[in-house]
Amino acid sequence: MRRIGLLVNPVAGMGGSVGLKGTDRMVAEALSRGAVPRANQRAETTLALLAGNDQLSFVTCSGAMGEECCRAAGIRDFRVVYQYDGESSAEDTRRAVRQFLATGVDLILFCGGDGTARDVVGVVGQKVPVLGIPAGVKMYSAVFSIDPNAAAEIISGVGAFVVRDAEVLDVDEEAYRLGILKTQIFSIARVPVLAGMTQVSKQLFEEADEERAKQEIARFIAEVMLPDTLYILGAGTTTEAIARHLGIKKTLLGVDVIKDGVCVALDVNEKMLLSLVTDGTDARIVISPIGAQGFILGRGNQQISAAVVRLVGINNIIVVGTPHKLRDTPTLYVDTGDTVLNAAFGSSILVISGYRMGQRKRIWQPELVG
Repeated sequence: MRRIGLLVNPVAGMGGSVGLKGTDRMVAEALSRGAVPRANQRAETTLALLAGNDQLSFVTCSGAMGEECCRAAGIRDFRVVYQYDGESSAEDTRRAVRQFLATGVDLILFCGGDGTARDVVGVVGQKVPVLGIPAGVKMYSAVFSIDPNAAAEIISGVGAFVVRDAEVLDVDEEAYRLGILKTQIFSIARVPVLAGMTQVSKQLFEEADEERAKQEIARFIAEVMLPDTLYILGAGTTTEAIARHLGIKKTLLGVDVIKDGVCVALDVNEKMLLSLVTDGTDARIVISPIGAQGFILGRGNQQISAAVVRLVGINNIIVVGTPHKLRDTPTLYVDTGDTVLNAAFGSSILVISGYRMGQRKRIWQPELVG
């Protein structure tokens, strides 16, 4: 019997779709913008896949921090060992984790983002393995599964955990909201692994060749842009190079919309995108994989939601990436929160990697793992 400590950060990821680039100290603002909690649904997806496993037992927190998810997913063998009142906080996370350790857990499974990972690992250290169900906005740390389904595979697919050391990164959210990426290694955690199902930490490539490659990609994309067509530019330095080539100032870590060489909307959220991309609107989505993680959707660009992708169409998604980045990213990942849509991307996608140059890259799909 394996005992799992389950913790859910109910507000994780709420800032993503509404363009806040994080939720730390911004819950009220996220709610005022119409954000909808997503962490519980993602935790329930994982737990539902584990509900029939009689080799697992869970200890968890009261209410939305775990108990509700266990009940909704049909988990029978669980016990609440930490009670909290009011709105959950980082201190509740830390106290709950201490209680999990006191009960003798084999693994701590948490649902949240980088902030939650930092709070969990700050208490756990390397005492027991940890695994994150991705529900935050950025998730630069290497302690997360690819998606909720992969978390269930990792937990149920191995006898004794095979673990690796993984970086937990501390991301400065205040700077991030200003378009500045500041990260530092906060700690090293032990993470259970299964081939292709645990993400690596984000890498930043700083080379002269990188900049030249971005300029060549930008030159080509600008050349093939269609008139009277909306172009949704995702976050990152490669898409920023496209905007710069067009003479447009882009939000580096946000999502912008341009049309006919003019910025239509800056740093948009999901609601604004849905208002711009109505049925029949000719639109394209231009996105780039996140560092060596390889995510093209679901990390740092939740504004481009499953609903937006369905309106624009998968065939109208343009993926761009420099040869250096693609060399270090053998597999790409899609985590829209909609498993049917994820599967619709198929097994590979063309990535523009230079001027009139492209590479076909593999997309991770559950049925391809083996």
